[in-house]
Amino acid sequence: MQTSQYLNQLHTADKLAEEPWPEDATLYQPYEAEQILLPENASCLAVKAYLKMCNLPFSVRSCANAEHMSPGGRMTKLPFIRAGAFIFAEFEPIVNFVEQKDMAIGSWQDEDEKADMRTYVSLVENIFTMAEMYVSFKNERVYKEVTAPRNGVVFPWPLNLMQNYSKRRNALRLLKVYQWHDLEIDDVIEKVAKCCETLEYKLKESPETPFFYGDQPCELDAIAFGHLFSILTTNLPNMALAQTVQQFKHLVEFCRFIDEKYFQRSN
Repeated sequence: MQTSQYLNQLHTADKLAEEPWPEDATLYQPYEAEQILLPENASCLAVKAYLKMCNLPFSVRSCANAEHMSPGGRMTKLPFIRAGAFIFAEFEPIVNFVEQKDMAIGSWQDEDEKADMRTYVSLVENIFTMAEMYVSFKNERVYKEVTAPRNGVVFPWPLNLMQNYSKRRNALRLLKVYQWHDLEIDDVIEKVAKCCETLEYKLKESPETPFFYGDQPCELDAIAFGHLFSILTTNLPNMALAQTVQQFKHLVEFCRFIDEKYFQRSN
């Protein structure tokens, strides 16, 4: 049985590598203005940044039931991308899909540097996603004023109440799995601050270059931008996360650089 599964995986990998990147690749996400939540927005922005850094064409389709259309995922289930016959959800599986096709950024890195970089990627995804979920679902004011209204906006009453209950229950379960459920807000801020310190230190190792690993981007640049920029630009009743990130000027400048270079926005 294990041999059969392994052969199937090899066959899938070969198919991924053989097929060209489809011109009609579509990234699915919730509606940005009315519906998307902070953790989802961060994940979606990270994937968009990565695909733009790879110079791969894709369109964005916003739909109310994007989360329920997703094939699943470890954290947010979003975004998911349909590329030809293949569908992948969340940052890491989408990155792995692109790497199978030899179109990924970071191919210039050696194995040791890739391993080091992926340690940072895991740190960023785990710390920031958990912090974003904590603030969105554990902080009562944020939940009542922002999370619940946005999450339930596309559903009629009483389905919106059921959807909010289910969404919050799943988020709290995930926080418990990662041992964030019983933390106080000060503990969350401390974890975010330490992660920012680690990122800023890494960024300052190459002071003459704009990216984390020199003058070319890698997946760490995409995922760090997605989370940091979303935190900085999302208006919440509790702005503790944004205020923490704002203390790290090199990271703020990094976000401004990536935003202007790949999204053609200024200020």
